Amino acid sequence: MRLESKVAVVVGAGQSPGETMGNGRATALLFAREGAKVLAVDRDLESAEATVAMITEAGGEAAAFRADVTDESALAATMADCVARWGRIDILHNNVGISVAGGDAEVTEITSDAFDRIMAVNLRGVVMAVKHALPVMRAQRSGAIVNISSLAAIENYPWVAYKASKSAMIAFTRQVAIQNAEYGVRSNVILPGLMDTPMAVDTRARAWGKSRAEVAAARDARVPLRHKMGTAWDVAHAALFLASDEAGFITGAALPVDGGAACNIG
Repeated sequence: MRLESKVAVVVGAGQSPGETMGNGRATALLFAREGAKVLAVDRDLESAEATVAMITEAGGEAAAFRADVTDESALAATMADCVARWGRIDILHNNVGISVAGGDAEVTEITSDAFDRIMAVNLRGVVMAVKHALPVMRAQRSGAIVNISSLAAIENYPWVAYKASKSAMIAFTRQVAIQNAEYGVRSNVILPGLMDTPMAVDTRARAWGKSRAEVAAARDARVPLRHKMGTAWDVAHAALFLASDEAGFITGAALPVDGGAACNIG
């Protein structure tokens, strides 16, 4: 019960179709298991409701809310709904991102529409979610923001919009951390490496016309630790730590969850 009596908003609590579990759903389930009331937010309400059903079946408390992160008014409504429902926001977890599915490409091939779309989802959506959660957290004099970036932010990564957005998220997280420390609000960011999630594997397999097994094997081979990708639970447990009071003196941190891949950089 590491999050007992806390209220968490998990943006991206549904997931794209695939054989495995996504980071957002795993985090919502784990937060609830540890005692938090969870507002499961996703643009796909049915997927968010599926996450809520898993939580309630396990004895937790949760509700679903539909919001597209590219719509600021929807994010404002999300935070207002959480406060109306449970009276506070202790944790904001931002776990939305697109790359290949949004048309990402190398810098010489990227279109302005694809670039704008990916930046709106990956970066602007996080900024606007934080914008509308911060006043609540400042008034409480407490709060934990956990953002999901990517190892792509610091490694040699081929597609320009995803890398740019995830790099900017690290800087934004640190800005929020230093500018809100006096209010007791913490802000940290996780950098997942190669993960076996629907977005990372199944989406690429569909986009590239390859089998899931082929894409997964190629990714496994690149991971230093046991030559095996991480799972959504690896990210969820890192998020749980950063959201909990155990990390009460940690803010502005960028935590790799990558099987050692960052050791190859620099």
